[in-house]
Amino acid sequence: MPADASAPAPSLPVDRENLRSDVDARLSTFLEDQRVRLAAISEDAAPLSEATAALLTGGKRLRAAFCYWSWRAHGGRVDDGRREAAVRTGAALELFQAAALFHDDVMDNSDMRRGRPAAHRAFAGRHRASGWSGSAAQYGSSSAILLGDLCLIASQAEIRAGLTGLPEDVALRTRALFDDMQTEVTVGQYLDVLAQAVPWGTDLDADEARARAVIRSKSARYSVEHPLALGAALAGAPTEALDAVSSYGLPLGEAFQLRDDVLGVYGDPSVTGKPAGDDLREGKRTVLVSRALRTATPSQSAFLLESLGNPDLDQDTVESLRGLLVETGAVAAVEQLISHLTDEAFAALDAAALASPGTEMVAELARAAVQRSA
Repeated sequence: MPADASAPAPSLPVDRENLRSDVDARLSTFLEDQRVRLAAISEDAAPLSEATAALLTGGKRLRAAFCYWSWRAHGGRVDDGRREAAVRTGAALELFQAAALFHDDVMDNSDMRRGRPAAHRAFAGRHRASGWSGSAAQYGSSSAILLGDLCLIASQAEIRAGLTGLPEDVALRTRALFDDMQTEVTVGQYLDVLAQAVPWGTDLDADEARARAVIRSKSARYSVEHPLALGAALAGAPTEALDAVSSYGLPLGEAFQLRDDVLGVYGDPSVTGKPAGDDLREGKRTVLVSRALRTATPSQSAFLLESLGNPDLDQDTVESLRGLLVETGAVAAVEQLISHLTDEAFAALDAAALASPGTEMVAELARAAVQRSA
């Protein structure tokens, strides 16, 4: 029987059980409180509130959704008194991600974020337009770092408030996981900075091992594994169930970041919100590039290594690099790795035998995370 074209499309997991609207409401409350608080300090602080609002208004709320549906999958019920804690933990994750993005864009020297100038670029532009003294670039970078710090403070406040009133063991375990996540992402950022600095292209095994270590610590765990673990902890999951989260959360998180690396080269700018080939101009040392160097001819390797990290690459050179990554089999190899990691994650998720409807929603989120176009 043909599908009814007039029937509404099924809602995404983040839209079910009012999750997105409730997380957004928490973030709106934060933004209004921040606006008032900063205005009381100085009217000159208004751009900080505006920039934070601009970043938080966008986003897929993926981390909040993984947390919430893991809470449901591990036995959380909408009427058990802990739903608000799950929602507020999701909001804390979104605030922490905002902090990471503000800082990451400065470290990567990125131009765009979600279709708008990255915060450090926007603040530098404000400096230039106003004819202020000093370095516009330094002003922009300093402002964006402080924006990240404000969001980091806010994430701490939100998780602390969200855990108030929960059983002490649940609150302590959840907070410990949140703190571990923050430490790991910070170390992952350093490992990324280190990976950009050390020699590249001479020891391909070490290059790929370093790239995957960055993926796991900087992105995979905080994007997927830690949100899933936080949801399980909020539900009071036993230790063995909490330990099992890594068996599906980590490979799924790694597949998620590998997909991001592919999109960083081949994504549609109108969808990703970043210029085409931006990762090539930034010189990101990814598994995709590592795989290309394994099979590249000497001339291809020289072209790739000379071009990677050149912020002035024109579009013709970007297209040539894209073609090279396909010709060397690197894109196919990374797609195969994504598929392998996804299969591993789904097998472990099935073995976990979690509760409905949470397990189905986690699975749906997992598919969306690795098949996305942005």
